[in-house]
Amino acid sequence: MEQARAPAPAAEFVSPVSSFEHQPPFRPRRNPARLWTAAGVTFALAVAAMIGLVSWLGFPDWLPVNRPTFGSGRPDLVLSFPPARQDRRTLPNGTAYFGASGTVTNVGKDLREVPPILIVLRDAQNRIVYTWDVAPPKDKLRPGESVTINEAVTDVPKTAKSAEIGWKPE
Repeated sequence: MEQARAPAPAAEFVSPVSSFEHQPPFRPRRNPARLWTAAGVTFALAVAAMIGLVSWLGFPDWLPVNRPTFGSGRPDLVLSFPPARQDRRTLPNGTAYFGASGTVTNVGKDLREVPPILIVLRDAQNRIVYTWDVAPPKDKLRPGESVTINEAVTDVPKTAKSAEIGWKPE
């Protein structure tokens, strides 16, 4: 036969601490030095990654840092774009026109690859107002060989006052 159990007295269910009493939702960390070490390592890795990206890809265009406008000089290749062969005028239909003519000469003794050329138009305050790339008609020049480049562009800004011509930066 099954023995009937007597109900427990009410005093056994009373807890000295209320379950509704306010308690902090978390415990403080026991070792804050570990947290600071992890944060320092994460920061160092992020900085190293950014330095690697900048050295590999270069600075982004939106970053206002001083970068050279033109690439470094090419050994044995001479650019000659005299100011007398640069033409700026307004066409009869009102379109602004700029034309440049010049030569690239290999003065060395080896075959040289001809890189792209950059033409930069500046305003009276020496700010860049227009740029464009010029692909040379020949990719390589033999020793003593020259190539003539004639380029023209329309719809240049009316504020353009001077032109600079050099190698396009890599």
